[in-house]
Amino acid sequence: MGPGQDRVGGNFYDEVGGQPVFDRLVRAFYEGVRQDDLLWPMYPEHDLEGAIHRLSTFLIQYWGGPTTYGDERGHPRLRMRHAAFRVNPAARDRWLLHMRAAVDALELSPLHDATLWAYLERAAHAMVNTFED
Repeated sequence: MGPGQDRVGGNFYDEVGGQPVFDRLVRAFYEGVRQDDLLWPMYPEHDLEGAIHRLSTFLIQYWGGPTTYGDERGHPRLRMRHAAFRVNPAARDRWLLHMRAAVDALELSPLHDATLWAYLERAAHAMVNTFED
């Protein structure tokens, strides 16, 4: 049983509204990133739709939805996939800033908001791979 499925009465993915909610989250996040001079250079402008798809399907799978991400890409291996990027505390904080705005835009229940945010904060901190500027 994955993290999104360990609640009585359903899973997080279904409880918050399924794929449309995660698609809105990720698109709102990337709208912020697109305006960010620190983060935007790390993202594949030529494959922005691909990046949106990968993040959305990852989050959907993590929270108990369809396993599209795993079917297409295998195990997430998040730290390995981010190793090519200099993810320092400043980049982490900017990522969290844009993700916080995207989560706020969803207007989830307080419990769902706190649950999602706790995971996103842990994940962001785990991706830091350098303390250099």
